[in-house]
Amino acid sequence: MGRIKTKPVKSAGNELYAKHGDKFSKDFNKNKEVLPQLAEVRSKKIRNILAGYLTKKAKLHE
Repeated sequence: MGRIKTKPVKSAGNELYAKHGDKFSKDFNKNKEVLPQLAEVRSKKIRNILAGYLTKKAKLHE
């Protein structure tokens, strides 16, 4: 089983994907680099969790 994402991570991830869905890909490392340009992420851990969530969403929608 995977880790459960918290409500703020899901809501922020869904909002980012709705606005900038074309900028996210199936590659975690690319999403990790793009994320700070699109949103202010204060910690590395949250950035990585968001990048992972957005990678999962990109894989499901492509």
